[in-house]
Amino acid sequence: MNKAAKFSALFIITLVSFGTRATAQEAPDVLIKRISTQVMDAARADKDIQANNRQKVWDLAELKIFPYVDFTRMTSLAAGRYWRETTPDQQKALTDQFRSLLLYSYSSALSLIKNQTVEVKPLRARDGDTEVEVRSQIYQARGEPTEINYRLEKQPGGWKIYDINIQGAWLIETYKGSFAAEIAKSGIDGLIRNLTERNKKLVEAWRK
Repeated sequence: MNKAAKFSALFIITLVSFGTRATAQEAPDVLIKRISTQVMDAARADKDIQANNRQKVWDLAELKIFPYVDFTRMTSLAAGRYWRETTPDQQKALTDQFRSLLLYSYSSALSLIKNQTVEVKPLRARDGDTEVEVRSQIYQARGEPTEINYRLEKQPGGWKIYDINIQGAWLIETYKGSFAAEIAKSGIDGLIRNLTERNKKLVEAWRK
């Protein structure tokens, strides 16, 4: 598996941790362990997902994963200081396009879930913390385990993820540099147009 495919697979595995609504009594580390195991089992058992049926995979991501990710905060972090200079309409458009980019780029990696297992490390947090970092490792049949950390925020509807660290690389940092470069060149609207075009090309490629 090449580096890009591996990152995609690990990214989507981390996101499946949020496929079911958390209960108020459930700690974030317990939530990640329980739900990630359940959804990974479901993905392995679904022949359509294993065959990378795009519509089936997208539906699963939309219904069971993405509702539990804070895309607004994720986008604002990726945009950095430029986020404060955007209008509400620009913020919504940028968030929508970034969300679509993640869906189109990574959702098909659900089909790569085979025999992985998750080990969640003991949570290092104080009572009352509303932001935590959960550490875990993904084990595969061969090779060393992959370390994955999650940043989560406790919101009225439950815990939501807003960043992921895979082997020392934060997801937000992966996009922050390219976002800043595009904004410096053509502004926020230019970044929105760039993401829109990237999403259009991804969809067209899938339709061929």
